[in-house]
Amino acid sequence: MPEQTSHHTIRSFVLRAGRIGSGQQKALQEFGPRFVVPYQANELDLDATFQRHAEKILEIGFGMGGATAEIAANHPEKDYLGIEVHTPGVGALLKQIGERQLSNLRIVQHDAVEVIQRMLADASLDGIHIYFPDPWHKSRHHKRRLIQAEFVTLLSRKLKPGAYLHLATDWENYAQQMLEVLTGEQNLLNTANDFAIRPEYRPLTKFEQRGLRLGHGVWDLVFRRR
Repeated sequence: MPEQTSHHTIRSFVLRAGRIGSGQQKALQEFGPRFVVPYQANELDLDATFQRHAEKILEIGFGMGGATAEIAANHPEKDYLGIEVHTPGVGALLKQIGERQLSNLRIVQHDAVEVIQRMLADASLDGIHIYFPDPWHKSRHHKRRLIQAEFVTLLSRKLKPGAYLHLATDWENYAQQMLEVLTGEQNLLNTANDFAIRPEYRPLTKFEQRGLRLGHGVWDLVFRRR
């Protein structure tokens, strides 16, 4: 959920108040010290952070973390770094980490743009997931959308050659903008003619399932780093 300042610096979120449940608060206290990586203004050693060498996948804005936990549980051979600013979401994902006994997930609770700029080395990621970012559906707010050319160029630099960028949205207007922006990035190549079939690793959310039953569309885009 991006916000732009008067200096045109994209922020990946807008802080909103959210109630923290007792289970989330307990998870923050119990699992936060191990699984939440403090923000730092220098590059993170991802292998040291996960204590192994494996494919590294970044997820930006995981919300309440249900899909993130399911993906990590289904693919224990890969490591997942999730970025989310909202404390209830961080607590909810930590709760899932505890319940599912996941060891291949870490969280950074900070603005995604700063994390990507300062904590992640170029060509360090095997994949990036951005699922259902805030669509800012009013036309006058489209400039606040996260998927803009400058940000996509930044993301492409962090991908290894052949690594993928996977976006999903249930707003057709945003889907078309995403397609236009990603197609315009010279470092990326579309894996489909336009929109992609949903990859098997991305689970359907309850919200998405309800929307599909009502006839609403969902658009996936999967591009690869040249």
